Amino acid sequence: MADKENAVTVDLADEAATVAMGQNLGQACQQGAVIFLAGDLGAGKTTLSRGVLYAFGHSGAVKSPTYTLVEPYELDGINIYHFDLYRLGEPEELEFMGIRDYFAPENLCLVEWPVRGEGYLPEADLLVTMTVADLGAETAPGRQCQVVANTARGEELNGLLRGILNK
Repeated sequence: MADKENAVTVDLADEAATVAMGQNLGQACQQGAVIFLAGDLGAGKTTLSRGVLYAFGHSGAVKSPTYTLVEPYELDGINIYHFDLYRLGEPEELEFMGIRDYFAPENLCLVEWPVRGEGYLPEADLLVTMTVADLGAETAPGRQCQVVANTARGEELNGLLRGILNK
């Protein structure tokens, strides 16, 4: 169902803009969702995740759960699970950690490096791709964030996100 024609694409000049985009995404996903975060190392996936968590009232540090695979948060009445599958040895390892239990419809699951869990992860509602982009600034390069709906729920979330961004 991924329809790049209806993608939400935003240029992000710096870290603050990336966190703000994450907050907008979090506001759109207040009822839970599965979000896959794709992009090279250093593209801003964890920074975007920090913004999502801030949208739910988290104020502490947000680290990438590279070694633990998942970092749970219970915020504002919703369970949020931030996965980083970069160091996952084999996708089958997800079965041993009870991966299916995390993906209840009311939970928000942010999954970095989802390709490493292929075959064991549910379908994503949203596919978020972060890329380093030359935005013409004289400082460090910026980022581009593209959000593509992958399910009917994702279409609804992208509509909410568009509304938030257009305020």
